Amino acid sequence: MQDIIPQFPAFLLVFVRVATFFVTMPIFSYRTIPATHRIGISFFLAWIMYYTIDAPVFDINGTYYMLIIKEVLVGLLIGFVAYMILTAVQIAGGFIDFQMGFAIANVIDPQTGVQSPLTGQYLYTISLLFLLGANGHHLLLDGIFYSYQFIPIDKVWISFGNEDMLEFVAKAFNQTFIIAFQMSIPVVGSLFLVDVGLGIVARTVPQLNIFVVGMPVKIIVSFVVLIIVMGMMMAVVGQMFDYLIVTMRGLMELVGGT
Repeated sequence: MQDIIPQFPAFLLVFVRVATFFVTMPIFSYRTIPATHRIGISFFLAWIMYYTIDAPVFDINGTYYMLIIKEVLVGLLIGFVAYMILTAVQIAGGFIDFQMGFAIANVIDPQTGVQSPLTGQYLYTISLLFLLGANGHHLLLDGIFYSYQFIPIDKVWISFGNEDMLEFVAKAFNQTFIIAFQMSIPVVGSLFLVDVGLGIVARTVPQLNIFVVGMPVKIIVSFVVLIIVMGMMMAVVGQMFDYLIVTMRGLMELVGGT
């Protein structure tokens, strides 16, 4: 028991970073996973990581409390960036729903508890299954493990206000919208051509009620195009996962000052 007490402060720092990472990280932060399970997974994962990072012995003083705050901010920041990039799928679905006319019919996402577009929720569920099938969740756990190589556990001061880090996060946020636009442009572009065609028909055949005919036509065309380009969308999702890992590593390098 006396050997465990000196090691507890260092273990608590590891547990804080892992637990806060699970608060914002995709898959592990969803409401469908009970909080007790998340705490248990964080505890045992932190227990394993503690014996692999060679953490020093800490004294509980003012510096130690600063280290706890630093670990909380690091875990939240890394998990938030990972979640932000994965939301590109839902943004793409929002673009598609806006053109289809489904923007007025949102659904409650049981995983996050917020409203999300119909197509976005559909694509997001497939992307999560693709992420699990490709062992992407293992890469996310590797990210929190290797964060100790870039951000040491005993480093107190972190330059969260660094201009390079803010620019890096802004570029990652911008890249999220670019990925969403790449995923949605086939369907959105096809629906734009359908709108142009319906406008021409409305001018040439005034007797035809375009408002009645246009909505079913746009829905059918969007579903057909969505089925055709689904493989391309998953290819973009695969590139998004690669970009996610690169972004997490680059952010940790900037935060750690390496």
